[in-house]
Amino acid sequence: MAKKKRSFGRIRKLPSGRFQARYLGPDGADHPAPTTFDTRRDADDWLAEQQTELRRGEWHDPDAGAVAFEKYALQWVDERGLSATTDELYRRLLRLHLLPSFGDRDLDEVTPPRVRTWRAERLKVTGPTTVAKAYRLLKAIMETASDDELIRRNPCRIRGAGKESAEERPVATVDQVDALADAIGPRWRLMVYLAAYGPARPEEQAELRRTDVDLDAVGVWVRRAAPELTTGRRVVGDTKSEAGRRFLALPRFLHRELVWHLDWYAEKDPNGLLFVGEKGAPFRRTSFGRKWRRARVKVGMPDGFRFYDLRHTGHTLSTQSGATLKDTMVRAGQSSERAALIYQHSTRDRQREVAEGIDARVRADREAAARKREQQEDGHDDGSGTQRAREP
Repeated sequence: MAKKKRSFGRIRKLPSGRFQARYLGPDGADHPAPTTFDTRRDADDWLAEQQTELRRGEWHDPDAGAVAFEKYALQWVDERGLSATTDELYRRLLRLHLLPSFGDRDLDEVTPPRVRTWRAERLKVTGPTTVAKAYRLLKAIMETASDDELIRRNPCRIRGAGKESAEERPVATVDQVDALADAIGPRWRLMVYLAAYGPARPEEQAELRRTDVDLDAVGVWVRRAAPELTTGRRVVGDTKSEAGRRFLALPRFLHRELVWHLDWYAEKDPNGLLFVGEKGAPFRRTSFGRKWRRARVKVGMPDGFRFYDLRHTGHTLSTQSGATLKDTMVRAGQSSERAALIYQHSTRDRQREVAEGIDARVRADREAAARKREQQEDGHDDGSGTQRAREP
């Protein structure tokens, strides 16, 4: 009986006794199996699998993933149209954490086992937050490679690996905010208050100008941002997100601080910068950082307390003043999940109400702190809450 002619693919026996299988793909190219087989049946089974994928429309070019990871990843960053700070972050994560492990491999060689091994090794030498950022970047790159049909499936499948579990940040009290504002000096004290009671990000404050200050409404407009890169270059552009462009209604006790700062320290040009250094140049992260650290030590704040942490004071006071989640997010300039906030609104009037609530709480805390200091000075309170008689 004559052997039935094969309808899909070809099998041939090699001089070694093993069997080789190949087939003509939809791209018109000949595709051999990646390995040879012990038996003709094994080769036939492999061809049957390829034929099934073709019929289902699931066929994938086995040579498509032969693209260098480094070249693809760098092109991926180039094509994203990222902000200067995000572009810098992604390239740093690639250079320090991803390319050393995957740079000399093709995309199809970045497999789930290799991703797991890479993550375990990175966690031994760097912090979990950095590893989570690098993992999210790797996952995003490989997801695009999957969409481009260069790989069958994203190899980044570790549940929860991209989540950051940041430790709870300290919250400065009203008394501590005032102490920090005094300690950092008159030129920079308004920055402390805007960070705590705005709350405004450092890069937002760097681009604030005289025209952004509304003394009648007691607030400032955040329209632009000027983040500073690790090279020291400031990049003036849009805010972190669309939500970052906002009016910051400030507590009324800051009216005097705004007027005083405009009179003494802001650039004199009508559109001049609100914050400049002693020599008239835009403030720098390095020089301001030194002043901040000295103020932090003088006040007795924890070593890890960052200028950015002042924003937590504003968040806390907003919540205590009756602000909704949406109110707080508007003040902070944060984007949100549309589904969670679609029925919540925060108007300009509501932002003024929140600012008034903060104003009342700060004044009350200041008065309480002043009374306590007076009692201690008069000898009525030994600091532990126990009353003692005044000495003659």
